[in-house]
Amino acid sequence: MTHQEAAKEVIPLLTPYKMGQFELSHRVVLAPLTRCRSYGNVPQPHAAVYYSQRATKGGLLIAEATGVSATAQGYPHTPGIWTQEQVEAWRPIVDAVHRKGAFFFCQIWHVGRVSTNGLFQKLQPNGEAPISSTDKPTSPAAVSRTEYSKPRRLRTEEIPGVVDDFRRAARNAIEAGFDGVEIHGAHGYLLEQFMKDSANDRTDEYGGSLENRCRFVVEVIDAIVNEVGAYRVGIRLSPFLDYKDCVDSNPMALGNYLIEQLNKHMYFLYCHMVEPRMAIIDGHRQIPHRLLPFRKVFNGTFIAAGGYDREEGNKVVAEGYADLVAYGRLFLANPDLPKRFELGASLNGYDRSTFYTHDPVIGYTDYPFLEEDTNNDEPATQV
Repeated sequence: MTHQEAAKEVIPLLTPYKMGQFELSHRVVLAPLTRCRSYGNVPQPHAAVYYSQRATKGGLLIAEATGVSATAQGYPHTPGIWTQEQVEAWRPIVDAVHRKGAFFFCQIWHVGRVSTNGLFQKLQPNGEAPISSTDKPTSPAAVSRTEYSKPRRLRTEEIPGVVDDFRRAARNAIEAGFDGVEIHGAHGYLLEQFMKDSANDRTDEYGGSLENRCRFVVEVIDAIVNEVGAYRVGIRLSPFLDYKDCVDSNPMALGNYLIEQLNKHMYFLYCHMVEPRMAIIDGHRQIPHRLLPFRKVFNGTFIAAGGYDREEGNKVVAEGYADLVAYGRLFLANPDLPKRFELGASLNGYDRSTFYTHDPVIGYTDYPFLEEDTNNDEPATQV
């Protein structure tokens, strides 16, 4: 397909969409991606380059997971938003994105037990144990072989304080200029440690039944909505996944219950849900596409994530399976991903070895943009 032919076709991913009060020009979303380049948990100037590279007029970017408190950290050099210094450091980064005409949401998280105070890495204040729903540790990281520290089970009376950390982080994000916040309720971190029955072994009102296990996340949602308004709040969920020893015996019931809670808030902005792990069918990796029941009942914007490419993204938008599609590794390696999708151009490959390094340039802001050759109608060669 030539560039001219690609430009003429209707590309569902590149059609406009109204997400609440936000007029999006396309449906290609930058997924939240931990980048480990916020030294001392303070966002750095090079983040302004990174995010503005991926910003387009009317596009939606979701920032990397950002800690809500000093106890929220589980990886080195991840950003926070619990201090005024961090708020001020985020401002020029948000401004750089807004100058490109894009919308910017801050994903706020707490890692819970996915943290360590090991010999070579101390991520918790004063060497304290990480907090969680349980005192059961999670398995060592498969790739980095990080040994996670034994957590401390939160006492019932402590939980409102953690809820307040999320509320304050949301307020700080708005103060820093973000257009909204995304609650990180996925991937085995603190909220999932409460929600999923493999990790929650509590006997108080935050354990046992599905309603009790979800009580904490519901309180977080309610607090943030009351603080900044439902029209500025989204959430990321992964009911089917089993990251960090967090798996649920009935993911459909869990997902449906959470959607019911979101729908209680008029104008709750979006639900960002992660597909189950890809299946291997006839030797090819295929997305399971099991999110439709949730999409059908959720009242707001539905964002799908999990291994999508251009073809699959166009398909699910065209079929109404999702309103928007979040891209992670492809957007990381292709700062001009919407343009490449528009032109049908080939993509830069990503370098997995630089995903979590701390270099402010390599694997961060050095991925090349598409160089269009006006004398050649063929797609650009892959870098």
